[in-house]
Amino acid sequence: MNSFIKVASATMLALTLASGVFAAEFTKGTVKKVDAKAKKVTLIHEELKDLEMPAMTMVFRVKDDAMLEKLKEGANIEFIAARVDGKLTVTEVK
Repeated sequence: MNSFIKVASATMLALTLASGVFAAEFTKGTVKKVDAKAKKVTLIHEELKDLEMPAMTMVFRVKDDAMLEKLKEGANIEFIAARVDGKLTVTEVK
């Protein structure tokens, strides 16, 4: 019985952690600057809840070059950011 409780607890913990990984939230932002050469974008954004960051203006890398075509200065966007190899990176844009 005791081992059953341990296995059940471990399973619940694993499911809870996994659901957090897949539940990334889109954040609203405004494109301030696009630097295609450096593959970076400067965004004025709302709070990044997934990264526990307050609203601010900051520079992000982009996941791939194709995203840069979607990003125009002054555009209002919704995006997902994550730490990729230790760097803040925009991984999705809509």
